[in-house]
Amino acid sequence: MTSTPIKAPRPSELTRVTTSVPATAAVRRPPDLVYHGARSPWELVDWRELWRYREVLVALATRDLKVRYRQTLVGVAWVVLQPLATMFVFVTLFGLLGRQPAAAGHPYLLVVLAGLAPWQLFTNSLQQASVSLVNNPNLITKVYFPRIILPLAAMVPAMVDFAVSLVILSLATLCCGVWPAVTFCLAPLAILPTLGVTLGLGLWSAALHARYRDVGYALPFLMQITFYLSPVVYESAALIPSSWRWLHACHPLVGAIDLFRWTVLGHAAFPWQTVAVSSVSLLLVLVTGLAYFRQVERDVADRI
Repeated sequence: MTSTPIKAPRPSELTRVTTSVPATAAVRRPPDLVYHGARSPWELVDWRELWRYREVLVALATRDLKVRYRQTLVGVAWVVLQPLATMFVFVTLFGLLGRQPAAAGHPYLLVVLAGLAPWQLFTNSLQQASVSLVNNPNLITKVYFPRIILPLAAMVPAMVDFAVSLVILSLATLCCGVWPAVTFCLAPLAILPTLGVTLGLGLWSAALHARYRDVGYALPFLMQITFYLSPVVYESAALIPSSWRWLHACHPLVGAIDLFRWTVLGHAAFPWQTVAVSSVSLLLVLVTGLAYFRQVERDVADRI
């Protein structure tokens, strides 16, 4: 039995076969392949990446909202009871002392409620943001997503509570026989400085807590001191001497609370000096918080 010799193709046939293949077929990338280069050191937040993972932010915020008042006796009523109880204590205390640290023109209880609304937003958000990394180690070590989503999602339930407090504040002004000021409609915008301070300090505390567990013990003590340094139950113009107001305004919450109180009550001149000084402190806290959080998130999965 004889074998049939294999006929080798001619060079012209090889050329014809090779040229029939598209030139771009060999270098075509899969449609889902995305190249991630090194971020600029001046880019504190990757907004495009944050937008791509927006569904993770919504899912985590929804989870925190569902478990916030689970297995509680009065549930959402805590949003109403806490500011009312605090207001009753301070109104009674300063009533017994015979001197209320507020300017004339509005009932003192409205002054207290207008200070407690942004303060509760600050404290509730900061407490949850500070433990947002250490409470989610399984999520951080197994799934990639922008770590800043965790502090942001932790702030959402406090924002919902603030919306309820805003309704209570508007009802309290009507019950006291005081018609809300025209500037009251700007209250949702006036809370933005408080959110900026909260985000900056929340990023600082979350990143520090991931490295040093001492933050969990020091934070409640520091928040108690911050309460008395902030114009929550008093007005800055009524209690702080004029020669010391610039130093008091270096505290970023001072301008934020004074601005919100002015929009709600509108009974005094705009606190432009306090707001200007506090705005500088606010920007410093926010920018440094973003920078430090970005540095820590690189190896937070190994340290958590």
